[in-house]
Amino acid sequence: MRLRPVTPWMVSSTTGRPVLTLTLLPLLLAAPITAQTPTYDVVLRGGTLLDGRGGPPRRADVGIRGDRIVRVGSLGNARGTVDLDVSGKMVAPGFINVHSHADPRALSSAVNLLTQGVTTVLLNADGGGPTDLDEQLTTAASRGLALNIAASVPFNSIWASVMGMRDVRPSDEQVARMQALLVAGLEGGGFGVSAGLDYKPAYYATVSEVQRILAVVKPWNTFFTNHDRILPTTGYSSVAGMQETMAIGFETGMVPVFTHMKLQGREQGGARRMLDTMHRETRRGRWVAADVYPYLSGQTMLAALIVPGWAQEGGVTAMRERLRDPALRQRIIAEANDAIAARFTGAAGILLNDDGTTLLQVMERQQLPTPGDAVAHVLESRMPSAILGFGAESDLVQLLADPDIAIACDCDAALPATVSHPRYFGTFPRVLGRYVREQRVMTWAAAIRKMTMLPASLMGLPDRGRLAEGVLADVVVFDSSTVMDHATFQQPTVLSTGIVHVLVNGAVALRDGAPTGVQAGRALRRTRDMISRRP
Repeated sequence: MRLRPVTPWMVSSTTGRPVLTLTLLPLLLAAPITAQTPTYDVVLRGGTLLDGRGGPPRRADVGIRGDRIVRVGSLGNARGTVDLDVSGKMVAPGFINVHSHADPRALSSAVNLLTQGVTTVLLNADGGGPTDLDEQLTTAASRGLALNIAASVPFNSIWASVMGMRDVRPSDEQVARMQALLVAGLEGGGFGVSAGLDYKPAYYATVSEVQRILAVVKPWNTFFTNHDRILPTTGYSSVAGMQETMAIGFETGMVPVFTHMKLQGREQGGARRMLDTMHRETRRGRWVAADVYPYLSGQTMLAALIVPGWAQEGGVTAMRERLRDPALRQRIIAEANDAIAARFTGAAGILLNDDGTTLLQVMERQQLPTPGDAVAHVLESRMPSAILGFGAESDLVQLLADPDIAIACDCDAALPATVSHPRYFGTFPRVLGRYVREQRVMTWAAAIRKMTMLPASLMGLPDRGRLAEGVLADVVVFDSSTVMDHATFQQPTVLSTGIVHVLVNGAVALRDGAPTGVQAGRALRRTRDMISRRP
């Protein structure tokens, strides 16, 4: 018997005209409704996934409802209210920046960070920032957040609030006050403790004093991140500074973190030795971590790391009084010259941000014999920040490739008028474009892990830093063939390219490379179960 094909249209035996069969009518009525009803709020379709764990890339769709990823795999014909074809693009967890200096005015837009793929930042780097973390986070959230923020407890601010700018030893009562502020910060949601023992006045604290104050943090199972202290008594040794950070972390039960890790000046070329030390301690069960940015120049106040500590005691006014004393001035100049020679790449590599001149140009214009003389001349009337050349590319490449060193920008959400270093606009795309695609220093998967799962594990974030069903939907989509930084020291605010879409808590914050203005970011607060652990 020959079967007649099933079709919704049949010919009427009485009229000879085509009619719709009743048996198939419900199916046809339902089909268009099903196709038009979104299954997900957002669908990222056909992308190449890098899940943050460091595994190989794979092709998959991502389905998002509300603020969470609910499906990773083939979504078939399921649709999203926002349905984005990302075929040919890479899909990764949103990048987490663990070294941020906040400009609160810019957190509501954060264009320089969203265009880098950053979705979460950790504030209060180098020990600075407010001591009342709850107020800091609450105030920032009330203004609207373009991305997620978290905060470390700032050791330098706590030390300065109790001890002032003096080089004096703390009493038992002062130690207790500092400990109380640390605990209050952790109870207020602080993620670990940050310090910048290279900066005054925390510079004056001894290792044993820091360890004593931080002893109360041990039960929190968190981390101690430090701008390592570089002392003249050690020959301005970066390695000695990192050893000090480890000693503090190990004694207080925290993960020691070398922030913006570098081998400076005379120790250039020594990265392998320091990395071997880190790995040896980690094998012993004492994890040592770090973060790094992909540039060979830093930025800070001109006086901060060049003028000796004794000359800065008491603040700017006291320092200038010493510069007016001929004998003290010569001593300051001599020690400044030692610091520049040991730590940096010379007067030509120090750029003053207030007028765009180098320290070498100051020497030539003022007919001054040494870089230290130029520093003293400038600081008599100005307190500029400066770009400071410090390192070697061979060291940087080794640091970037190490699996225990996160990528961080030493920046934060910023207003263009306040920016003088390209790291504010270029860090993460620079790593992906220059060091992954062009130089193949590491794989795509390894680089993404260092921007996502590694910093999330350090912070103890359980549901960020990876792409998986059930986690919060912080996601970045980028074009691996074009992602690149374009900011330079001459033009530090040029936007990066290649970051296509960014989602923050499931909301599209960047679409086709342009910010949407959505403020879906949140103020994150740490709880006791958020333990720092190696991923």
